[in-house]
Amino acid sequence: MIAYLQGRLQDKTAAYIILENQGVGYKVFATPDILEQPLGQELRLYIYHKVAEDSQALFGVPDFESLQLFELLVTVSGVGPKVALAILSAARVADVRQAIAGQDPGIFTRISGVGTKTAEKIIVELKNKVAGSGSPAAGASEVFDALLALGYKQNEARSVISKVDGSLSQGEQIKQALKLLGKA
Repeated sequence: MIAYLQGRLQDKTAAYIILENQGVGYKVFATPDILEQPLGQELRLYIYHKVAEDSQALFGVPDFESLQLFELLVTVSGVGPKVALAILSAARVADVRQAIAGQDPGIFTRISGVGTKTAEKIIVELKNKVAGSGSPAAGASEVFDALLALGYKQNEARSVISKVDGSLSQGEQIKQALKLLGKA
């Protein structure tokens, strides 16, 4: 799995960039702050790699904290990578975390493609995972990676992570996820 890409900004459109790394160009959907960078700029992007039956796509964010929140957002049913990217494009990570913790759906409903029900679902499913210092977000990412390493598909891992108690230790979260998947 790709954790980050570092390379030169070769080309860009309104939605994605082509990041050249050692003679290979990667098409990466990105946030506006990345899209505003000048051609030729050296960039390091943290990557979310979406694999579907008929396609693959890379989504790039500027830092690891953004990637952690992105990975949490896509665990919510109805929030795909493009919507998660739109959320991170519209607000800072701290503001999104604060909106979730404060149960304020307004930050989400301003985004095209996010209605009231989806905003409320984001808050309900993530409020326990974003509270505090952010370690639950890191834990969710680690649990997600562990489930992938055990052979589960991304959609299975995402759906079960939202049901796991984020206050448990990482090992206990993995055990609970496996029980929910019926494989413990």
